[in-house]
Amino acid sequence: MKIIGLSGSPTPISRSNWLLQQLLAGIESIEGVEVLAPVRIRELSAQHLLHADLSDKALTEALARVAEADLVVISTPIYKAAYSGLLKVFLDLLPQDGLHGKAIVALATGGSQAHFLAVDYALKPVLSALGARDTLDAVYATDAQVPKDPAGAYTSTPEIDDRLARAAQHIRARVTQHQAQHAAHTHLSTIKSGTPARAEALHQAA
Repeated sequence: MKIIGLSGSPTPISRSNWLLQQLLAGIESIEGVEVLAPVRIRELSAQHLLHADLSDKALTEALARVAEADLVVISTPIYKAAYSGLLKVFLDLLPQDGLHGKAIVALATGGSQAHFLAVDYALKPVLSALGARDTLDAVYATDAQVPKDPAGAYTSTPEIDDRLARAAQHIRARVTQHQAQHAAHTHLSTIKSGTPARAEALHQAA
C-alpha cells in the first residue's frame, strides 16, 4: 500500500509538519507499506501553483505522486477557522475525482481547541468533493499540546502520542484490508484467466 504525506504548511518548521513527520515515521515499518516522498507544497513554485501551470516538472511530479498513493496523510495549520491557502491552491489542481478510492488522514494544528471544527466544516467537505469517501479519524493538536523544548525543537505530550498511535493503528487496519482485497482480486483474476484453458483441456480429454 502506497502512502504519501501532503504538507500544507507555509513554513519549513511547524507543528503541522512535525505531526506529519511523526506519523509517517511511525508507519513506515508496517509490512506492506511503501511511504512515497512527501509533497511539501511550500517547496513548489508559487507562480506555477497560482497560475495552475502544469508545465512545471516538480508540480506535475507532485500531483502524480498523490495520484499514485492509496492513502494520503494531509497536514495543515488552521488559520481563522480554515485550512491553509497553500493547501487549497494545491487541492484545486487535483482532478475532480482526484481522491476517489483513497483513504485520507487529516492532521491539523491550531491555537486552541475551537479551531478543531475547521477540520470537519472546512477541510473534509473539500476532500469529499474530490472523491474522498474513506476519511479516518483526524489528529488535531493545539500549540500547547506540541510545545517547544529549551532548544526550540517541537516535542510531544502524552495526549498527542495517543492520538498519533491511534491514527497509526487505523492505517495498519487499512493496510491489512488493502492486502486482503488485493489478494482476493489476484485470486479471482487467476481463476478467470485459467478457465478457458481448463475448459479446453476438459474438452480434449473428452
